Amino acid sequence: MSISDDEVRKIAKLARLRLSDDEVARYGGQLTKILDAMAELGALETGNVPPTASVLGVSDVMRRDEPRAFEGRERLLDNAPDRDGPYFKVRKIIA
Repeated sequence: MSISDDEVRKIAKLARLRLSDDEVARYGGQLTKILDAMAELGALETGNVPPTASVLGVSDVMRRDEPRAFEGRERLLDNAPDRDGPYFKVRKIIA
């Protein structure tokens, strides 16, 4: 499928791009290649292919999230520039 220079200019106008004549010719060729590739993909029979989220078959590598007590609270709060009891104290920001 070939795309004309007028179509490239129309697409560029919709994208609010100014293209030189050289760019119109170059992008026209690139868009033609993209549309040809999409046409090839559209011709493939995919009716029997199950939907998938990943072609890599990745499994979940995260550990289970289990609640547990955190023992290092005081060490973390010792690094705070300012604190109020067991909390970080920060300046009020009003925008």
